Formats: sequence, structure tokens, C-alpha cells
Amino acid sequence: MAKAVRKIIAVGSGKGGVGKSTVAVNIALALSKNNAKVGILDADIYGPSQPLLLGSVGVKPELRDGKLVPIKRHGLQSMSIGYLIEQTAPVVWRGPMIGKALQQLLEETAWEDLDYLIVDLPPGTGDVQLTLCQKIPIHGAVMVTTPQDVALLDVRRAYEMFLKLNVPVLGVVENMSTFHCAACGHEEPIFGIGGGAQLTKEYGLTLLGAIPLQKEIREMTDQGQPLLVAAPASSSAQVFYDIAEKIKEALAKQPKDYSRVFPKIVVSHEKE
Repeated sequence: MAKAVRKIIAVGSGKGGVGKSTVAVNIALALSKNNAKVGILDADIYGPSQPLLLGSVGVKPELRDGKLVPIKRHGLQSMSIGYLIEQTAPVVWRGPMIGKALQQLLEETAWEDLDYLIVDLPPGTGDVQLTLCQKIPIHGAVMVTTPQDVALLDVRRAYEMFLKLNVPVLGVVENMSTFHCAACGHEEPIFGIGGGAQLTKEYGLTLLGAIPLQKEIREMTDQGQPLLVAAPASSSAQVFYDIAEKIKEALAKQPKDYSRVFPKIVVSHEKE
């Protein structure tokens, strides 16, 4: 897997219901602009949603040379437990099994020379997140929140988890920032104001972007046509393009790791 994937980016929130999966797939699409090869791994074993978002519900991956061939949609390579089980089938596994399943999905998928792999994390700070961050070289995490305080509580926990696991946090995306009325153009901050900015100020992070709350985004998503596919020239799509550029800039500023280039030197004090 190491040779097939150059950069792995986790998208997490610590909380459900903030639109993290929608943000993750649109970030992946924005990164794929200018011919970059991008994949997305749906790490939510209990509630996979990427097959629906990508319009690939019911599609089954092929097995080739002992590895799963990723499903290709909208120029993205994708893998999800949702491709391997029935849509309504419950996954009644305990924590260790979930962690093992995630690792298998990542390492036993025949990713095709990816520049970026986006990992759509499930809510919480449990086994899946620990397995991912401890066993896989995550290059950075993007945190998704909504403006209200109840979302910020869980996002703070997720940030502290990434901090303890030595995963760099690339920045924060504030989703459902303001409601845009399509009829009159009025903007209403239904979920509050400035939650993302408060979080970035508190932890010294970058606010990558603020996504408006729009019915059109929800409709496109439910139809398997993400925003950047259905309306790539819209103002909301431009926000995602800007987010992708900031992510690339943050990754470019990371120090290079040359530990694998140089041989290990062992000093011995034993006499001959």
C-alpha cells in the first residue's frame, strides 16, 4: 500500500450529523482537480455512506490477485464495507473486529497509484480511529464541525485524540455555516455563528473554509451526485476548491521524513 498511496488524509469530527461524509467526498473531488489521482476509504464500518454519496449502491468490487479492486465513480477510487454487505444489513461486530476490518479494507484494496487517499472516519474516538492512526501513516487530519456548541464539544475531543496520536491537524471546516434562502437570498445562521473560528483560535489551527447550509447540496448528495459533480461552477463548489488548495499547502509545509533513505547506524562498545 505504501507505494500506491502518497498522502493519507483523515476527515473526522468526533460527532455524527455534521455532514462529515459529504465534506469528505467533495474534498476528494476538489483534490482530484488538475488530474490528481484520489481515492476515498469509507471507514465507517457500522454506517457506511460513501456508496450512496457516490451513486454506487449495490455495486460489488471485483477480486483480482487476492485484492479488492476499488469502485470508480466521478474520477475517484473508492472502497467501503457498504460494497461488501447488503445495504440494510447490520454490522454486529465488536471493536477489535472493526479495527481489523478497516485495516484489511485499506491494505487489501488495489489502490492505483494515488496522490491522495481521503479516509472518511466514523463518529467518536474509538477503535477505528486508534487503529487507523497507530498502524497507518496518516499525513494529516481535517476536522469538520458545525457552528453550535454541542458540535464543538465532540470536535475538541477528536482534536485531543489526534494530538495524542501525533497526527497533524491540517485545519477545520465549518459545515452548515449559514442558511441561504434560495427564494430571497436571505442568510440565517441557524446553528450559530463563529464556531469554526472559535475552534481555530482556541487551538491555533487554520479555518479551511465555511460551507453554507443549502437544500441543493442535500438533494445532490442523496442522488449520488456530489456538489462538485452536479454544480462544479457554483459558489459553494469554489469553497471546496479553496479548501483543497489550503490542504495541499499545509501538506507541503510538513517536514520531509528521510528516515527510510539513510541506513540505520548502530554503535557498539564491545571489544574485539
